[in-house]
Amino acid sequence: MTNPLDFTDKRGLGTGGSSGIGNGIAHGFAARGADVVVTGTRPDEGDYLEAEDADFTGLTYRQLDVTDRVAAAALADELGPVDTLIQSQGIVRYGRQEFARDGWDDVIDVNLNSVMDIARAFHAGLAERGGAMIVVSSVAAFKSTLGNPAYGASKAGAASLVKTLGEAWARDKIRVNGIAPGLVPTKITAVTTQHPERLEATLKAIPMRRMGTPEDMAGAALFLASPLSAYMTGQTLVVDGGLTLS
Repeated sequence: MTNPLDFTDKRGLGTGGSSGIGNGIAHGFAARGADVVVTGTRPDEGDYLEAEDADFTGLTYRQLDVTDRVAAAALADELGPVDTLIQSQGIVRYGRQEFARDGWDDVIDVNLNSVMDIARAFHAGLAERGGAMIVVSSVAAFKSTLGNPAYGASKAGAASLVKTLGEAWARDKIRVNGIAPGLVPTKITAVTTQHPERLEATLKAIPMRRMGTPEDMAGAALFLASPLSAYMTGQTLVVDGGLTLS
């Protein structure tokens, strides 16, 4: 019997896959046979060597500035069709910066505009392969994010885009789904995870009493890219240890 989680001879692209959740997801696919390219903002993977969560073993790196509105199309021309596209790029601006226009625009550009730019760029190749696109948003899409209006709005927009593209691109044999992580230790969540009192308070609100891991998110992504979810599209899986249940 064929293993539905065997991605041998499949091509994957993970935008924002240079660290954190995106990097963990990329390794999940590579460990199961996929040829995986990840992108980041820096010119070379060597520029990430000082980052503790950056691991490019078994992965291929390409630079991609997602705020360059034509860069994704150029990358799509270079790489050609992919079977799985995982979009996990994201930023946040703390200190009420998102209430100002510049902070708002920065976050919306990376967390929402680039999602559509990249989807548009790789649409034809995904259609050719009958592929899957997975958008990593956040539980912030479904609740208030006090102090970070652009982050919350951008993640809600990304989850909404999953629904719309899931419906619109079904005719092209492309499945579009998403993952909404809860608290996972990354650069974005360091404001919580690296402060013991904040972390303790947050863990008390998580029924499973632990943070999520990039590997937890990889499990959801592997499912969504595999034949096990062949009849799913337009859905965002909340993977948060129960954080948003109450």
